[in-house]
Amino acid sequence: MLAASLKKNDKQAKLLIGVFSFVVFAAVVLLSRFKLNVDLGFNVHVFATANAIINSVIAVLLVAALIAVKNKNYLLHKKLMRGALILSILFLVSYIAHHLLAGETKFGGEGTIRIVYFIILFTHIFLAAIILPFILFTAYRAMIAEFPAHKKLAKYTWPLWFYVAVTGPIVYLMISPYYH
Repeated sequence: MLAASLKKNDKQAKLLIGVFSFVVFAAVVLLSRFKLNVDLGFNVHVFATANAIINSVIAVLLVAALIAVKNKNYLLHKKLMRGALILSILFLVSYIAHHLLAGETKFGGEGTIRIVYFIILFTHIFLAAIILPFILFTAYRAMIAEFPAHKKLAKYTWPLWFYVAVTGPIVYLMISPYYH
């Protein structure tokens, strides 16, 4: 196993993770209510495309990290998960930029595809809204080398994070024909 990269301080970690998760959630919710009318000289939906690509790469990194840890390659697992976390930050910035600049897009599909779209969208949004503290607590347990607790949390966090990472690009592919 790997050595701890952080000194254990559960009280401080809980506070920081809670505050950070709340701030990110609040920023996404509050900023989604605004649209900046700025002409950047390019199609702002490039951010949505970037988001789909970033989420796709995150999904691949999560699978690779799972394979690495199953093969007891803990250093590779750590690097892959760190990459997924860094890309998640980049995703968040791009996501906020897209929604600030593009505003809301209405899905135009009808019938069964509309129902499928909204089921995927609502589950994606719900899980994306709640997953951040789980990801951060799971990472924290790894960074303080509490690997049994990390593994226990990861059994729930990994599939939820993976679902969010996979359904993001699916939502993009379904909504992108309706971008103006």
